[in-house]
Order: sequence, then structure tokens, then C-alpha cells
Amino acid sequence: MAGETASETADAAEEKTWVKRLLHEVRETGLTIAVFVPFWLVFSTFVYELRSIPSESMVPALQVGDRVAVSKFAYGYDRNSAPFGIGRWFIGDDPDNPDERWLKSQPKRGDVIVFQHPNSNRVMIKRLIGLPGDRVQMRNGRLYLNGDEVPREEVRRVTYVQSDRDRMPVTAIEYSEQLPGEDEPHLIHEFSNTQRLDWTPIFTVPEGHVFMMGDNRDNSEDSRAPSGHPGMAEMFAEGWRNASVAPTDDPAVGYVPMDHLIGRADTVLFTLHRCRKAPGAECAAPRLWRGL
Repeated sequence: MAGETASETADAAEEKTWVKRLLHEVRETGLTIAVFVPFWLVFSTFVYELRSIPSESMVPALQVGDRVAVSKFAYGYDRNSAPFGIGRWFIGDDPDNPDERWLKSQPKRGDVIVFQHPNSNRVMIKRLIGLPGDRVQMRNGRLYLNGDEVPREEVRRVTYVQSDRDRMPVTAIEYSEQLPGEDEPHLIHEFSNTQRLDWTPIFTVPEGHVFMMGDNRDNSEDSRAPSGHPGMAEMFAEGWRNASVAPTDDPAVGYVPMDHLIGRADTVLFTLHRCRKAPGAECAAPRLWRGL
């Protein structure tokens, strides 16, 4: 163009080069996202997904802030397997057809399982205690399975500050407990043997369901809670000696249908847990790539 200086020409060329580079980076980023998102969706649906631990119901195995790898293929696939509820779009959510799991396999007692809360949209993590047909009961803080007391041995007393409560230290007794058929014992915590869910009626696990409990026995709202068993709570009110059986708008999990199992928690990959310190209290050891 007439009158255009060499400097202006160079600036225009440099601007075009910068715009070209920017468009190239935008295109490459878009292609990366287009490839990564479907890969991540497939991987988290069919292989493993990452879950964070929001509460202390599974202490000492899991702490608040732990990031856990969940095996999605452990029990097969169903409407709850895909993230964001996508599975329900394709399979539907028909309560009369609970047994649509593909490549299904039976969970085992002692498995730490991520599952969909039967009465809400929450995702939970607990340990499987009872299989279909099992009779489960708590008596004075002791677990009974099919009429037999599950053996446990005291390991130690431990004092710590709960992450989801006030800053006052609590002291728990740590036990080693082994369920029938469990490969290795697991650790549980008990504050005492007279807490609200330490005495229950006998639960007979229905076909197609499982019975879940937290390892932190006195800080876990699980299948033992009366609010998860409408009708049974009123019929066997005397069975919950220390717990209220009054109706609640926030029912517990009760018996968990098999099709609500999302996967088995296998490994603590890493943790963002921040331990609250207090005199006489201890902190959990660092956890990195630790199996459950």
C-alpha cells in the first residue's frame, strides 16, 4: 500500500503471525478436550473413577479428604455406573427392574463399596457386612452375623480431633474385626458399647440387597439406623434400645439394592486430609497409594 513504511509492514506481519499462533493453540486445545473428555468418560464409567471422602464414617480406613480409586468393573455395570446419572438416560430408572446389571458378580463381606443412597441423590461409601439372607444384629456394641458373634480384638486406644465436628479431642477404642469369608481383618473404632446404634433388632437382608456399616461404628448413619427401615422401626421399636425411631425427613440407607452399587473402593491414591492438632491427640499417617 502506498505510503506504508517498512516498520508498519513488519508490525502487520507480526500481528498476523500472533493471530495465527493463537488460532492454532485454540484449535489444538479444542482437539485435546474433544479427545480427552470421551476418554475420561469411558474410563470413569467402565474402569476406575476417583471419589473423595466427605465424612469420618469410615475412620480409620478412610479419612476426610482421601481420594479413592473405585473399581467400576468389580460388580458389573448398571444405571448407577455412569457419572452424572447418564446411565439412567439409557437404561431408565424402573424400580420394578432392579436386576439389569451387566457382567454382574457377587460382592463379598468386607468389601468397601461406593453406592447410590437408596433414598436420596447422595453417593455413600461403607463396608459390606451382610449379604442376601444374612441375619445381622448389634448387641451391646458387638456385631452378630447369623447368630454368631463376629470376633474382634482390641488393638489400642486412640485420641484424635474429628474433622467434621468441634475441636475437642475424642478417644476411641480401635479393634481388629474379621467377617466370615473376609480375606484379612479390618480395623474399626468404637467410642463405647452404649451408643445409639449399638443395640438393634435382627435384620434379615432381603434378596437382591446388602447391609452396609461404617468402620467408625459410633459415627456412622448406615443400615442399622431405624430411619432406613420404615414399618420395621415401629414394629421392633424395642430393638433400638438407645435410638429414636421417630420418623425423619432424612432417612438412612436401610438395605441397599444390588443395582445401587457403583463400585469397590480399592486404593487410597492420595489425601488432602488436614489433621487438627490438640494436646494428647494424634494424626493419621500419610496415605499415598495405600490399598484398602
